Amino acid sequence: MQTLQRAMARAVERYNMARFTPVGDARRSAVVTLRLVVEALAEDNTTLAAAILDQVQLESPDNSAATVAACIGVTLGLLDDWLSGHDPHAPARLADHVRLPKGHSLGERAATDILALAGQHVLYGSTLALSATIRAWSNDTATPVPEIALANMR
Repeated sequence: MQTLQRAMARAVERYNMARFTPVGDARRSAVVTLRLVVEALAEDNTTLAAAILDQVQLESPDNSAATVAACIGVTLGLLDDWLSGHDPHAPARLADHVRLPKGHSLGERAATDILALAGQHVLYGSTLALSATIRAWSNDTATPVPEIALANMR
């Protein structure tokens, strides 16, 4: 029984890692979705950004739609690379210039039902952080947000 439990635990861990580390079509769908959100937020169009994020699916067996896990995984991976200094294209000390937009309070809802809402709140929060980082990059380099997003979100 212990052998079976360890095997199941490893399988679940691999499955979860794959969900948060998308490749191929799954990654492309997530990146396109995130670019659209970043561009909408750069134009202060929070309504459009929310509408795009609301279309993100929990699951997409054929990888035809962006998933919550894939978007969160791509977003956090990019932020880690850019803000830690591991990406040579990101401006130096980019983290010092990132400012989250004011007025977003979606995270408050998580307290009412953490299991049902946590994925959505992490998705929204991670995309807000991604957008703020790209906006800081844009300001630091005088490069339009869409150009930075297209060149660096892969």
